[in-house]
Amino acid sequence: MSGYDLGPILDAIAEAVAAKLEPRIASAKPIQPRLLTVKQAGEYLGCSEASVYHQVSEGKLPVVRRDRRVFLDVRDLDRMIDACKGGR
Repeated sequence: MSGYDLGPILDAIAEAVAAKLEPRIASAKPIQPRLLTVKQAGEYLGCSEASVYHQVSEGKLPVVRRDRRVFLDVRDLDRMIDACKGGR
C-alpha cells in the first residue's frame, strides 16, 4: 500500500452508515408470536406451566397441536383474560 491510514476514513463511513440506520432500527417493532408454548403462556398469564396444563385438560383453554407439540393462541389467552374481567 502507499502508506495511507484508512482507519479514520473507514470510521467516518461506519459512523455515517450507523447514523442512517439508527432511526430504522429504533422504529422496528419486534415480531410477537401468535402461538406460545405452554411455558410462554404461563409467563404471559402470570401462572405456572402446571396451571396452564390444568386449564387445558379442563377444556378452559384450546390448544394448537403441531408435530407433537402443544401451543396456545395469544388471542385465546386474551379472550380468557377478558372473560375473567367481566365476572367482577
